[in-house]
This record gives sequence, C-alpha cells and structure tokens, in this order.
Amino acid sequence: MRDENGEYIATADGYFVSAGLAWEIDSYDFHFGKQQYAATVARNARYAAAGIVVLQTLPSRLRTEPKRVAAELVAAYRAAEARMRRAS
Repeated sequence: MRDENGEYIATADGYFVSAGLAWEIDSYDFHFGKQQYAATVARNARYAAAGIVVLQTLPSRLRTEPKRVAAELVAAYRAAEARMRRAS
C-alpha cells in the first residue's frame, strides 16, 4: 500500500481500508534478527505516520488460539473503525 503521496508504506498480510487497520502475521523467523527487527520497526513507523493501526499476530497463535486471535482482530477492527469515525 502507498500513502497519499504515493510513497510505499508496506504490503500488509491483511488490510481493512474502511477501518485503516493493517494485520501483520509476524514470525520470529522473519522478524527476530537484528536487520529484520529494524525493518519491522521501520514498517510500523510508516504505518503510524500514515495513520494506520497495526495488529501484529504470531503465526503460532493462529493454530493454538484461533478463537482468541479472531476476537482480537474483531476488537481491533471495531476500535480502528470507531477511531476513523471520530476523525471524520
């Protein structure tokens, strides 16, 4: 996705445009090393600068706690959507 100036923000694992919510499935394997962690922090800073809320989820939780992850996603969506309505 890109910001209003066409600058690259990120490619989210899930993006809910109406709520301005990005869902990232962030594993230790791809985000734990020094460079990978720095890239993840930079990505999240770009999201924040664009006013996008980010929900990060470990992939293992999709298998071990699917109902809890779904509830968190729904709650994050509702909170982000309410935030968008207040900002309008």
